[in-house]
Amino acid sequence: MTRPEDERHTQAEGGRPLSQEGDAHQRPEAPRQSETRRKKDAHSEAEGRAEGNVSERDPSLRLFDLHCHLDFAENARELAAGLAQRGIGALSVTVTPAGYVRAAALFAPCANVRTALGLHPWWVADGRCTEDDVAQFEQLAKDARFVGEVGLDFAPAHAASRDVQLAAFERVAHACAEGGGKVLSLHAVRSADAVMDVLERTGCAESCACVLHWFSGTSDELQRAIKLGFLFSVNPRMPATKRGRAYVRAIPADRLLLETDLPPESAARYDAADVETPLRATLAELAALRAEDPEALEARIALTSERVLQA
Repeated sequence: MTRPEDERHTQAEGGRPLSQEGDAHQRPEAPRQSETRRKKDAHSEAEGRAEGNVSERDPSLRLFDLHCHLDFAENARELAAGLAQRGIGALSVTVTPAGYVRAAALFAPCANVRTALGLHPWWVADGRCTEDDVAQFEQLAKDARFVGEVGLDFAPAHAASRDVQLAAFERVAHACAEGGGKVLSLHAVRSADAVMDVLERTGCAESCACVLHWFSGTSDELQRAIKLGFLFSVNPRMPATKRGRAYVRAIPADRLLLETDLPPESAARYDAADVETPLRATLAELAALRAEDPEALEARIALTSERVLQA
């Protein structure tokens, strides 16, 4: 999702408000994972069950968007088909469990799209996601292999809801760690250490493949995430800053992924070219910053993306 200054909210259905009390500390302890199950290097073979639209690898896919919101487009199914025609695979994240249910059904026929179960921190922060939504997430997580967009946002616009967000995210991480083998696309704005604390405490960092979407934390947080085996999905905004450019040079080659974070919320019709163009622009920028051959970099990122998305 875009940063707070670009937010455009929608109205959610009502429900019980999220408690700010220590619900997170009352969750059962996550089962310990053996070293043999430790993510298989996070990005190689994230084992587990997929729901709905996971199929065998499509050799026609050459480019991948590992964090997008295809269901925001009015013509979402048409957009997915257009991406397939251009050889583009996608991890389409959602922002609520109900939205995930709708999107999973919508994209079920689309072999190039994986749909992720989401509980976005903005929706938690402003009450659009309630206790009922968290409980629904916990139930759906039993069968969902891809999870996102989930995480924490402690930017000023959302900082007052810190305790509510932490309680919800702790439950998200426990639900993901329970069976392990999931792929998580993570939102971590001014909260990367807190996100990693929760993922480590619950066992999720060990048992699942974790992808930091549009990383904007500190250099120390970057190094911590690298040591934990996390991956990083990069969009055009990240190398637009001095710090972002330094980060994309520092990320290990086999941890790099591409993303667009598109379409924007409540988009009307959206064209596949509007997704492909920023993906290719980011790829070219990464190749230049890292002094790498563009074709070789594209092939390596595609291979990493395939390993993340394969069932």
